[in-house]
Amino acid sequence: MAISHILPDRGAGDADTVPLPLLARGEWSFRAEPAIPVRDDGRRRGAGTEHERPSVGSQPPAAASLWHFAAAGALPLADLFALGAAITLSRTAAGPSAGYAAAVLAVLAISHQHRLKITPRVSDQAGRIAAAAVLPALGLLPWLPAGAAIRLALLSAVAVGCGRAAAHQVLRAARRRGRLSEAVVIVGTGTMAAELAGLMRDHAELGLRPIGFAGERPAGPGLPLPVLGAAADLPAIVCQHRIRRVIVTAAADGDAALLTALRQARELPADICVVPRLPELGTAVPRSVQDEIWGVPLLPLRRIGAPARLVKRAFDISVSLTLLVVLGPLIALLAAVTRWQLRRPALFRQIRVTRPGRQAEVLKLRTLGHHGNPDTCWTVPPQQSTAFGRFLRGTHLDELPQLANVALGQMSLVGPRPERPYFAARFAQEIPGYTGRLRMTAGLTGWAQVHGLNGDTSIRDRARFDNAYIENWSLWLDLVIVARTVTGLLAGAVAHRVTGSPGARSSTAEPLATATAWRPVSLQGDRS
Repeated sequence: MAISHILPDRGAGDADTVPLPLLARGEWSFRAEPAIPVRDDGRRRGAGTEHERPSVGSQPPAAASLWHFAAAGALPLADLFALGAAITLSRTAAGPSAGYAAAVLAVLAISHQHRLKITPRVSDQAGRIAAAAVLPALGLLPWLPAGAAIRLALLSAVAVGCGRAAAHQVLRAARRRGRLSEAVVIVGTGTMAAELAGLMRDHAELGLRPIGFAGERPAGPGLPLPVLGAAADLPAIVCQHRIRRVIVTAAADGDAALLTALRQARELPADICVVPRLPELGTAVPRSVQDEIWGVPLLPLRRIGAPARLVKRAFDISVSLTLLVVLGPLIALLAAVTRWQLRRPALFRQIRVTRPGRQAEVLKLRTLGHHGNPDTCWTVPPQQSTAFGRFLRGTHLDELPQLANVALGQMSLVGPRPERPYFAARFAQEIPGYTGRLRMTAGLTGWAQVHGLNGDTSIRDRARFDNAYIENWSLWLDLVIVARTVTGLLAGAVAHRVTGSPGARSSTAEPLATATAWRPVSLQGDRS
């Protein structure tokens, strides 16, 4: 989805406009002035009192970091103490209760209920809290009577809700007293950006301290805070000013520049939220996930952190090693037949790009005898393969040796397919969004492949599906892709057995010298 679909649609003239309520209250005066340097505490040097922030954020950096560290652990600690109280009241045995508490905390973390929201409400999270308390209780039924498990679940749900309500009150008090203020940069320089800056200033209980804006400088009167740079400079702004929250409204820099900047900034320790394009309309996003600034809804961007990467890597190792053991005899048999037919080594090795700046030698079963330069030719006519080679290619069994690449950490089980360096460099220049797909380690199969996008198909479409997979990654999505891949392999094998023609794909692994070296129409994704 383009960024413009969810961001507010503000005209160029709106960049110089300020909401009438702010002008009527006389809280901000607007006049043309050059950007003023920003101090470490977020206030501008030499600015008049109308631009000065209250002393809410003027605590030393060390004290501020300590308070932020404590705030980040407030909800997990509150949940832990609440579960301990519930277990004590229910008089559950120590062994099952410890496992239950760990499961509840895990469910809350996976459902993003430990994120420190700007406007937290227990009522918005009640459904997720109840689910987190009930689902793990089902696992206690082999060790506890049903009544005891239900009692523990009910006590846990009530205790967690009460504990979170108390934690929210403590956080609001700390924010109101200036103990917990977070530096904020607002992406955009239009009406909504100026209005949000005013709301942050008026409501200290939100704990937000706007530092400035990121976007094009308005041609008219100056903004109440400095423009710190273009939207494309967002990662540098976050690092330089120790930004903890990024609020994205509208940016005239364009969707492509903003998309790249947001993806880079998401790797930094800053929470990023997007204002919907039409904030007045309700969305299907659950209230437990949404955030808001005094009635203005915010949609937080997903972040794949270190725990998620560890889970994905553990999944890769366990599944790849299991498949290597189970399919080892089959791979050995296919390799022996390949060696006997072609009188050449059965394994074909080729350098592929697996991450930005990282390459790996990818393994495949050889399906061609002699070939020219396999690194710069795109397609292979199917008739150049042997009948057995066409079978391997049509059923994708020639790619089974890449399970070894997955086990060694060079590839992932699921992810964007790796490409040769020559084509990866050209695609990055010509295909929008192609570079973004390299954010995740290349995979043996992927979201694009289960939609039929392999071989000589649209690179533009592949990049779209790969980026959608990365943005919406979950372990469940990986399981779905693996299941669809297995069913696809079985369907291809059955089709070959029945018709003798599996619809062999055009190769991108071992092209012949006589094959086309460059197919601009196909590579630009304009093929139907």
